Amino acid sequence: MILLMNLSIIIFLISNIMMLLASILAKKSLMDREKCSPFECGFDPKSLARIPFSLHFFLITMIFLIFDVEIALIFPIIPLFKIVNFLIWSKVSLYFIIMLLFGLYHEWNQNMLNWIN
Repeated sequence: MILLMNLSIIIFLISNIMMLLASILAKKSLMDREKCSPFECGFDPKSLARIPFSLHFFLITMIFLIFDVEIALIFPIIPLFKIVNFLIWSKVSLYFIIMLLFGLYHEWNQNMLNWIN
């Protein structure tokens, strides 16, 4: 019990010494105000929280999330090739790729792929 208490005190002291050294040796200046502020998707955290933001930014974020999830769904298709026969695997893969292409076509029609407003 005493050994455990001694080890916890030593760990506490070492961690505090490391944090103290890091804060002393860090190169901080008053010009780093932006680095110290929390990142809020381009918003100034000291201004109003209900200011409108670009809908284009929101839609690009949604496109990224959708394609990110779809890529995560493609990964199980690869090992599926060894388990099922080629005809079933090709139908599943083709159906999934066609769905991705329809989504891409829809985003293209909505002019969501134009990065310049």
